[in-house]
Amino acid sequence: MILIEETAVPQAALPVEQFKAHLRLGTGFSDDDVQDAVLESFLRAALATIEARTGKILIEREFSWELTRWRGVTEQALPVAPVVLVLGLAIRNRMDDVTLIDPASYRLVPDSQRPMLRAMGTSLPTIPRGGTADIRFIAGFGADWGALPADLGQAVLLLAAHFYENRSETAMAEGNIPFGVSSLIERYRTVRILGGRGR
Repeated sequence: MILIEETAVPQAALPVEQFKAHLRLGTGFSDDDVQDAVLESFLRAALATIEARTGKILIEREFSWELTRWRGVTEQALPVAPVVLVLGLAIRNRMDDVTLIDPASYRLVPDSQRPMLRAMGTSLPTIPRGGTADIRFIAGFGADWGALPADLGQAVLLLAAHFYENRSETAMAEGNIPFGVSSLIERYRTVRILGGRGR
């Protein structure tokens, strides 16, 4: 299974000014924007880290997901949440021939933890041996920073500040994030049940 981020978080959606205020950086100088690119990189790193930890997409963007078999006959859990729109489903055979599936034959079942692609009939389309199903969808809490739940927004700022303040550290423990950030994102982490069925 391969998940590809087809569009990036737009620069305009990043809260650079809010991050400057969080860091208490000085303002009113002619070179106020000199660090913007650096601050943006830490915000993007914090977003990516929190998305990886929670399985939640914070800022809306387009993804494509390729899989070789369905987990269920009538439904398939999608790899991230929240999914707001399924853009298309295609079946590709081993010869790389693509068949677009009629959108009327499936639907999105929204869920904050485990959104599903569900067949409208008796089953999802058959994936041929050596072939794939390719699903394109849009996921995220919203198109801009203001759409994020307040606790997730705060977690991003805290983690970005942690990265910024420790930017000269060359031996930071891998996967180590501050306790405050862990506490804020804990309730968003995907709960796996039944041995991970549906994933």
